[in-house]
Amino acid sequence: MPRYRGRFAPSPTGPLHAGSLVAALASWLDARAACGTWLVRMEDVDTGRIMPGADQRILAQLAAFGLTSDEPVVWQSTRFAAYEAALTQLCQSACAYPCTCSRRQILAKLEALGRLPERFHAPVYPGTCRPAPLTPQALFDKPGVAWRFAIPDGQPVVHWTDRRLGKQEQDVEAEIGDFTVKRSDGLWAYQLAVVVDDAWQEITHVVRGEDLADNTARQIVLQQSLGAPTLSYLHTPLVLDERGDKLSKQTGAPELPVDDLPGKLASAAQALGLSTEPGAVPDMLSRLVAQWQAIHPAA
Repeated sequence: MPRYRGRFAPSPTGPLHAGSLVAALASWLDARAACGTWLVRMEDVDTGRIMPGADQRILAQLAAFGLTSDEPVVWQSTRFAAYEAALTQLCQSACAYPCTCSRRQILAKLEALGRLPERFHAPVYPGTCRPAPLTPQALFDKPGVAWRFAIPDGQPVVHWTDRRLGKQEQDVEAEIGDFTVKRSDGLWAYQLAVVVDDAWQEITHVVRGEDLADNTARQIVLQQSLGAPTLSYLHTPLVLDERGDKLSKQTGAPELPVDDLPGKLASAAQALGLSTEPGAVPDMLSRLVAQWQAIHPAA
């Protein structure tokens, strides 16, 4: 078994909130319980949503709670050449193609097929632009279009076991369709960037919020197509607001102040099903590691 390597990968679209601390704490505890390495990666590929200075604010918030990266922090905005190389690899193996469809066109096609998505569900791409295999020379001749990952013909249902949620499965072809790996505005899609960087940083275990569980199958098929290892996954409970919605920066979740650190750390632990009396932060973290190890031994 490779030595445990985990990561916390926030988007610097704003400072951390209470839900972010829960996710960060869980990934840190998992790494420490396995005597492994914990990394911080800034997922700043969506440049239009980045808040200036948020990355440094996030690092300061994490440090206040004793959560510091064991290796230098990586910013995805420095990794675009690696994503381009991965897209080239996918095109050369006929696993990616350019797509000019707008959302309106996709929905019109699905309506004609009688396959409109239910409310709050993303549309399943109907494969409108899927071509014959591309030659490598065609890769750079398609500016201003999106690039989609071509689900392999006959792709079986993806099965995996989440360390908290148990056995999971998803029919990526039927439930998602060919998904975007590079957007029409030239920005790299989350799915490709995270798979490429997890492989490059030799990540073995991913601990993240339950709202990201639906991404796992797509990342597994990308890992398989790029020859990257499949990882171990654990998805944590979400922190909800008074309306029952997930706390998020998009919905205006308040910044997590770095005061009353023991109280905030105890609250984050409680959200993870752990308990500890407030005290010195290092002592609290040590007790939480022991509890986590007993509940979630690393696979």
